[in-house]
Amino acid sequence: MFRLQGSKVLAVDMTGDAVKAKNGSMVAYDGQMAFKKMSGGGEGIRGMVTRRLTGEQMTVMEVKGHGTCWFADRASEINLVNLQGDKLYVESSNLLATDGGLRTGTSFTGMRGASQGNGLFTTTVEGHGQAAIMSDGPAVVLRVSSQYPLTVDPGAYVAHQGNLRQSFQSGVTFRTFLGEGGGEAFQIRFEGDGLVYVQPSERNTIAGDV
Repeated sequence: MFRLQGSKVLAVDMTGDAVKAKNGSMVAYDGQMAFKKMSGGGEGIRGMVTRRLTGEQMTVMEVKGHGTCWFADRASEINLVNLQGDKLYVESSNLLATDGGLRTGTSFTGMRGASQGNGLFTTTVEGHGQAAIMSDGPAVVLRVSSQYPLTVDPGAYVAHQGNLRQSFQSGVTFRTFLGEGGGEAFQIRFEGDGLVYVQPSERNTIAGDV
């Protein structure tokens, strides 16, 4: 159902089914479509409370019908992720669209969210289907294994999936190590077995001032 037209436009072919997408991201459609604004981010009471407490903002719309919809957001690169019953953890600002059957929610991420000013939660997507995530520049997918843990700059982190454990290392950063200063006050370390999506451009964080 999901396909890319170029690297920055997502085309979704629908035959009566639905897709959830970031509000305002539709750029064109053909056929017959119905649109409904959702309060997105997480589902149910827990999701509502979580968003209220943390400020995790993710306004979503549901598109349903017959035809093709095209989605894009600020010329961001789009990456397709196939989920086979597993869970994807993604920054809410990097999630463009999901199959209507996938469940979205929120998950506690600890101090990383606070240091980025994003709240303490990140968005989760799980089930069977496809999700489209965005990155500033072409994303790199890095494999984490038991022998090779991975350390990531928080401003470059986009998403991860698989059986991974996250921990946070503070006090030394890529920039302070090089003597430049002003960088993030910590790094994210992943251990286990899974995939991490990293973008080549860093989002602004406030961690250097914390």
